[in-house]
Amino acid sequence: MSTLQRGPLTRALESRRPLDMDRRGGSVHHEGTWCRQPASKTFVAEKLLMSGITRRKFMGRAAQGAAAAAMALPAVARSAQSPNNRVVLALMGAGGRGMDLIRKMLELENVSVKYICEVEGSRAEAAAKAVQKLQKSWPKTTPELREVLDDKEVHGVVIATPEQWHALATVWACQAGKDVYVEKNISLTIWEGRKMVEAARKYGRVVQAGLQNRSAPYAFSARQYIAEGGLGKVLFVNVFGMLGSVVGGYPCRAEPDGPPPADLDWDRWLGPAPERPYNRQVHRNWYGYWDYSGGNASDAIHTLDLARMVLGDPPPPAIIQCLGGRFQFNDGGQMPDVQIVAYQFDTWVMSFWNTGFTPYNTKSPGEVRYGSKWPYWPQNADRIEIYGTRRMMYLGRHGAGWQVFEADGKLVREHKGYHPDKWHLPNFIECIRTRKEPNGQIEQGHQSACLEHFANIAYRTGNQRLVFDAKSETFVDNEAANRLLRPAYRKHYRVPETV
Repeated sequence: MSTLQRGPLTRALESRRPLDMDRRGGSVHHEGTWCRQPASKTFVAEKLLMSGITRRKFMGRAAQGAAAAAMALPAVARSAQSPNNRVVLALMGAGGRGMDLIRKMLELENVSVKYICEVEGSRAEAAAKAVQKLQKSWPKTTPELREVLDDKEVHGVVIATPEQWHALATVWACQAGKDVYVEKNISLTIWEGRKMVEAARKYGRVVQAGLQNRSAPYAFSARQYIAEGGLGKVLFVNVFGMLGSVVGGYPCRAEPDGPPPADLDWDRWLGPAPERPYNRQVHRNWYGYWDYSGGNASDAIHTLDLARMVLGDPPPPAIIQCLGGRFQFNDGGQMPDVQIVAYQFDTWVMSFWNTGFTPYNTKSPGEVRYGSKWPYWPQNADRIEIYGTRRMMYLGRHGAGWQVFEADGKLVREHKGYHPDKWHLPNFIECIRTRKEPNGQIEQGHQSACLEHFANIAYRTGNQRLVFDAKSETFVDNEAANRLLRPAYRKHYRVPETV
């Protein structure tokens, strides 16, 4: 295509010019950590970020205000405030993401890991060895979460298991007086998510959802820009989860059941999920089965949550409509590889595009997440498009940043990002010490998780139009949809009705 054939917006996107955030001053980058302030709808951090305050000034002001600040959570089990202020953690689920989280947390001051809670012996041994190299002392290994929770020296539990364990492990941890970092998607069902919120509130625990974009400086600035009318009135939002490499982009190959590996505790691996014989396909590719995951939509929760956050964390949509199916492979797989979901909020509509067959749509690469490059937005797999009456915004998760364009394609505002683990994990550790609410507090994590659950429930009920009652968290006049609000638990692995 010649330059004359390209529109102004296409030319601007292809050039991806490294412009300053406001076209007048320097791009805002703040590398401190902060907790969400209680009894306030505005993050203090937002104001600091937008004013361009320096890290030194921010830390100075934080120190001045610390003595007078009211605690957001009860001062119970405050043993984290020991003389050396050490935070002792346990990891539940020593897979790739779990170990990534622990490695990053061990880089923080006065953090140690006492337990690796893992049901696969070889994986537990490898994780313990990796932790020993980082902290120069060996963690204990156990497949039994109760053993971890009975240890009064443990302050926090990092949960990175398959999703069927997230709610029960969080509730048990809260009941035991532990704080929690729980990976996305935080829950397998809507009912479970509400029980997690209830447990965090009842026991006064810090529960940080692993939705790290909620600690990203560029997410705060995008929210403020939208709230101040930079886009005009927002009426329509597109959220993309075109992640061909996750679930839908490969066939579910049938394999026979068989005996589990000798070092795997299959009963504990299943946990709350229905009883079934061991199957290697299920064990290794659990992301493709409803009993353990929400599939592609579960991964896209990061993007759905970021959209909710920058739009002011609205209440749930009243109407949900889905179209889709499994069209690429005729293999009996459970997850859709084409899914389009429409959510009708009070005064605007959001669509969610979920596909599993588009390898030309890719997540933001390392040079975008950790470097100075911008995504090529039209083929970014997990972008957000926010359409206002004045301008439109492209926004990306995990460090992609945001850019705003005029009608003629002129780039008028931007904020380059960086992968937000850098802020989200320190925020969790800081809030264990201070007892303030974390950035990824569990109520908003639950509300965002519901968007994924809505999408999958609509699909699983035959692409029905659903009407949701936010007060009761049930669907109106839809028995089939309401049956999917909570799972049937196995004995000894039940999330309690009263937490």
